[in-house]
Amino acid sequence: MEKIYEFLKTAGTYYLATVEGDQPRVRPFGTIDLFEGRLYIQTGKVKDVSKQIHANPKIEICAFKDGAWLRVAAKAYADDRIEAQEHMLAAYPSLQGMYKPGDGNTEVFCLKEGIATFSSFTAAPEVIQF
Repeated sequence: MEKIYEFLKTAGTYYLATVEGDQPRVRPFGTIDLFEGRLYIQTGKVKDVSKQIHANPKIEICAFKDGAWLRVAAKAYADDRIEAQEHMLAAYPSLQGMYKPGDGNTEVFCLKEGIATFSSFTAAPEVIQF
């Protein structure tokens, strides 16, 4: 889990794919947290991405850095605990102007049932299930 977290954290920006009806939706994202040994992402409940994840929890993430890329396929489950929101926002102080733990809009999702694949043009893929 730590290896996946470190790759996404140091990449800075990754791309998150969700599904809306039968249409894939992809957008840049930047929040990733390791809380209680699990990966978490964050968004606002008012955003379309939140609505899409609630309708279909299957997501994919793709990030690229230093000639390698990571793809993560997982299910994202909302974690409404204040502790999870606090941990995420402590890791991203720049978001604290827009989000507050327990504000009714801050939402964190725990990634479960995942498969992470590290790839490059020069090495065999490495697959991690979580």
